[in-house]
Amino acid sequence: MVYRRPPSRFGVNSLSMKLSLLISAICLIAGICAAVLMLKSEEKQLIFEEHEMLKHSSERLIRQFNNLVKTKINIAEQANNVVSSQLLYNSSQLISNQSAQLTFDSDGSIRSASEDGLSAAFMPQDKYSPFYKKLINDSESLWKIVAPTLIQDFFNFYLITKDNFIRIAPPNWALNVAGSHQFIDSQSFNYAKEALNPTRAAVWSKVYYDKIWHKWVVSVLVPIYLENKFLGVTGSDLALDTLISQLPIGDNEQHLFVFDSQGQLLAHPNLNKNLYETYGQAGKPLRTADFLNSDLQELINQTIKMHLPEYADSFVQEGETHIINIRKVEHLDWYIGIYKKRSSALSALEELKVKFFGLFILYAILVALLLHQALYQLVLRRIHSLVHAVTNFGKGHLQIEFPKENKDEIGTLNGSFRDMAIEIRKLIDGLNQRITEKEIAEKAANRLSKAVAFSGTGVVITDQNFVIEYVNPKMLEMTGFDESHFMESPLLSIIATEMAILVDDIDIDLRSRNYWRGDTLIQGLDKKPIWVSLSISPIREDGGNISSYVASAQDISFVKESQRKMEQLAYFDTLTGLANRTFFRMQLRKSMALAERGHYAFALFYFDLDEFKRINDTLGHDAGDQLLIEVANRLKKRLRAEDTIARLGGDEFAVLLSGIERQEHAMEVANTIQQTLNVPIMLGNNEVIISASIGITMAPYDSKEEDQLLKHADLAMYEAKAKGRNTYHFYSQELNAAANERLFIENELRVAIKAKQFIIYYQPQVDSRTQQVVGYEALIRWFHPTEGMIPPTKFIPIAEATGLIVELGAWVLQEACEFAARLAMQGRENNISINLSARQFKDAKLVPLLASIIKKTKVPAKCLHLELTESMLMGNVEAAISQLHQLKTLGVSISIDDFGTGYSSLSYLKRFPVDILKVDRSFVKDIPDDPNDMEITAAIIAMAQKLKLNVVAEGVETIEQVEFLQNNNCFIVQGYYYSAPIPESELSNLFEKLNERAGS
Repeated sequence: MVYRRPPSRFGVNSLSMKLSLLISAICLIAGICAAVLMLKSEEKQLIFEEHEMLKHSSERLIRQFNNLVKTKINIAEQANNVVSSQLLYNSSQLISNQSAQLTFDSDGSIRSASEDGLSAAFMPQDKYSPFYKKLINDSESLWKIVAPTLIQDFFNFYLITKDNFIRIAPPNWALNVAGSHQFIDSQSFNYAKEALNPTRAAVWSKVYYDKIWHKWVVSVLVPIYLENKFLGVTGSDLALDTLISQLPIGDNEQHLFVFDSQGQLLAHPNLNKNLYETYGQAGKPLRTADFLNSDLQELINQTIKMHLPEYADSFVQEGETHIINIRKVEHLDWYIGIYKKRSSALSALEELKVKFFGLFILYAILVALLLHQALYQLVLRRIHSLVHAVTNFGKGHLQIEFPKENKDEIGTLNGSFRDMAIEIRKLIDGLNQRITEKEIAEKAANRLSKAVAFSGTGVVITDQNFVIEYVNPKMLEMTGFDESHFMESPLLSIIATEMAILVDDIDIDLRSRNYWRGDTLIQGLDKKPIWVSLSISPIREDGGNISSYVASAQDISFVKESQRKMEQLAYFDTLTGLANRTFFRMQLRKSMALAERGHYAFALFYFDLDEFKRINDTLGHDAGDQLLIEVANRLKKRLRAEDTIARLGGDEFAVLLSGIERQEHAMEVANTIQQTLNVPIMLGNNEVIISASIGITMAPYDSKEEDQLLKHADLAMYEAKAKGRNTYHFYSQELNAAANERLFIENELRVAIKAKQFIIYYQPQVDSRTQQVVGYEALIRWFHPTEGMIPPTKFIPIAEATGLIVELGAWVLQEACEFAARLAMQGRENNISINLSARQFKDAKLVPLLASIIKKTKVPAKCLHLELTESMLMGNVEAAISQLHQLKTLGVSISIDDFGTGYSSLSYLKRFPVDILKVDRSFVKDIPDDPNDMEITAAIIAMAQKLKLNVVAEGVETIEQVEFLQNNNCFIVQGYYYSAPIPESELSNLFEKLNERAGS
């Protein structure tokens, strides 16, 4: 009998138990591994987060400290501006007239302490001068005002000049320093010189020990330049411990230390005040290598050597690892490091490890129990059948039949696999369709990619955070950069620095509207910007989310250059490159609009070049153009960039000086312009000196209307010309009144000519030897019916300017010739001198008119003496000579009036058909008091005699003048000594007076 072991009813349970235990073991091992990995990851995350917290803490601390440093610089620069403007540019209204008390010590120094004990001055006696005497007095008064405020931000404030002068508050340094001390040899003074500070900006010194104040200090120094030459510095000192105290950490576990780029330790928890004092008195720097361990010193050396603005790492100190973040301070060449113990960040992690391990062990036990209960039934056969079906299906037999579905779990699994097979069949069909569609899409995308790559427009594609991921070849061609220059850079970094003001607006639009479009400059190679039409648009996914941005840039440099050239032609003078009248009026309107708001003032300069017409006529128009170009270049060099310089036409210029509120400032600019123009200019082989008559008006004080302001500047310019040229004049109400008066005279002059309100006065010309009248000068007088007599000096220039002088001159010629005819009838035939104006002389009708008058009045032509001024002859010399010869054909005599006051050329004088020279009254009036006038008068008389010309002296008023003229062979005189100009009716009294004088 064969014994058969009956089937164990525990076989399935034993199998399920084994599977349960196996899976439980696997789960337990996997859980432990996962826990270990999780704890390791958590540890790294904690360290990373701690580094980030330390970084943010350092960043916030540096930002606050940088703001503090910038504030100190701003205060120092403002103080420097106050000292420069109040002490060195003579613009102060606050300087006291009191004299400082000076002490001349035996050590060769001069010291001065203010009465209030607030400040003191020191300088070597051998450098003392009137300039420093004034500077000592003025600086004492100024320091009373500014020092109390500045000492709240610094512990002292001082001015040091290159001559070893110092004014300082508090006064300790100036009063206690040795007489041989050289402030200018100190390193802090030399930091501000141009050699080490070419930008002339405020600079910080290195940290040094001040033996007067017994403190470690750092100085902020601002250079002072007078007439573009280095004069000295203003400085303020900050105590190092005070400045370091502005670095609160706010965390008890964090520690701070400070060092500079020279390896000097400025602050550390292990350093105390006594140690600082000991090193300072001994003149020893606190080197980081002397106080810090080698591990931390290595980090410091690496930071300094590589000039890193930020550095994060870890180091070991006293057997424990620390994490550290080091950042550089702007302006100061300092580094600030913040560190803390690494263990403080991991203390909570140790407790977490214990909890994790216990949790995962419980989890593994629970899983094993659940699996043991789930596998208590026989499942292997049915699972094998299912596995067979799945295997065949996986080999590609897609139509295989799966086991039937029933109500238990395996049956449900069978049904699920059957349903899954159906879905997979559908999925495969869908995948095949999608592959086809993808191939079509890839072809379309490839075409689109090539279209972008070969586009004539520069294209840049970024991610959703505006970081550049792609740049097409056209953009590389436009800018000249390599692809690496763009990749991983912010999108807005392509904008040129010249358009920095636009970057914030673009950023705001992109973040608010996700779109921007406009014209801007992008940066090119070698910092050459390129004008482009830039469009930035979002690329959205199917759900509407933005995945990236595309920026397209179309090169419009040619368009912008064309616009620039058009604007150049429309708004700028083609000869000089200055603004033209149109652009100037636009800028004037803008300035007037700003001035109307009450927060803006400016000065308007209006001027032309004196004697430009003479230079243009004598040297030619090319030389005139060259002169205008040189004047424009000089103005552009000497005036500020914000000022508007314009050529309004011809030799007329205008300047808008922004921010000018006081006449003193405008005067300085006017003097600068005149000094600039007075420098000789070479025009070919000729050297000329040019000057300008400048009219100045202040806005909005003189007027708030554009046209009125221009009128005021014009009036001021003509007043400057009237004052003798090469000067300037400010507009005043009196000028307006004078202009109104000129307008009144011009209007009344037309009426007066028609109403015959004029009369001729005659001033005799007497032979001083015989006391006999040998001629008369005809002088016009105007008697207005309401205003009375109007002087010729007022109406003659207006008549000349308006052209009325021609009609008026014709009347004078007629009246004077009729007077000469009446004298001849009375048996008193005599010469008549008649002044011709410039317009009359150039009038083509003068010769026939004069011939007609001579014929009608029958006056002898030889009795007529026509007087012309030098300036009338020196314009167009050849035309003047021709006109003079035509007049001479009538038989009249030619006289040059006011000889010696113009621009006569002797080479021309001998060519003029001149008969008489009249010595101007300006040379006669100071005889015999002025030897120079006597010499000039004698020279003119002698020259006339050599040229065989008659001489008449004007303005004779004393017997001494008569005797001097007689001694120099000038006998024909004219002046108040004999008679003032009188009407014809009073000539009889004149004859009686002269007869009495001749008899006596």
